[in-house]
Amino acid sequence: MSGTIPELVDHASLIVHGPDQQGIVSQVASVISRNGGNILSLDQHSTDPVDGQFFQRVVLHRPDLVAAMPDIRSDLANTLEPMGLAWKLRDMSQPMRVAILASKSDHCILDLLWRHRRGELAVTIPMTISNHTDVADDVRQFGIPFFHVPSQTGPDKSQSEAEILKLVQGNVDLIVLARYMQVISDDFLQNVGVPVINIHHSFLPAFIGAGPYRKAKERGVKLIGATAHYVTEELDEGPIIEQDVVRVTHAETVHDLQSRGADVERAVLSRAVLWHAQDRVIRHGNHTIVFPS
Repeated sequence: MSGTIPELVDHASLIVHGPDQQGIVSQVASVISRNGGNILSLDQHSTDPVDGQFFQRVVLHRPDLVAAMPDIRSDLANTLEPMGLAWKLRDMSQPMRVAILASKSDHCILDLLWRHRRGELAVTIPMTISNHTDVADDVRQFGIPFFHVPSQTGPDKSQSEAEILKLVQGNVDLIVLARYMQVISDDFLQNVGVPVINIHHSFLPAFIGAGPYRKAKERGVKLIGATAHYVTEELDEGPIIEQDVVRVTHAETVHDLQSRGADVERAVLSRAVLWHAQDRVIRHGNHTIVFPS
């Protein structure tokens, strides 16, 4: 998918969050109405009506949206910011630009590329990056640029990360770690300037590190799953976007667990990326509000 999304021309998403108080919904609706917009959907959540936090997602339609955006943004700022509310307005016809990072495993990256080609994932993918070349040929069959950035040996990955930063900075709106088996440094996260989503096998924080399915088999688990989350400075402790599980039995081998786990990882990661691209996820501290599709 490239260019604009035709069915979403003149559609915008509006995210509002901040201290809950009387009148937020009416003020948001008034801004949209007086700027010629029509509300198509609205979801909201409050942690507590008294001294709680308020979260809202609105999808609106406005003819000639691009021309009207400056006035809508000015009105939102003048109306909502004095109330202590943060907001973000985005033209939904402009797909988010997503860079996908992977290592040797191909199941997550190829699933995202397949969904993208089928039009199920409304994003553009300007590049894929890997510290290995195992997935290069398969990725190139999708017509997506592939960049090989080998990882340095040892704990210092600064040179490798600097090369990745040169590729992504200013060119993407989101980075997806599709089983990219490298720890992302704090410096990288501070400099990259866009959210980073990771897929983690099993439920966090269980079975962190190498051989998770072997560890799961040794523990005799009855459920295996996957967690998609935003990447933060704390390893595998970022805000969770989506999770899912599948039931397993004692009869399944480590290979069986890996195969079934890969299915869950693909599904969980694709949903997390889609929901982020649709502005359905609002981060608040170390958790998320995910509005339904």
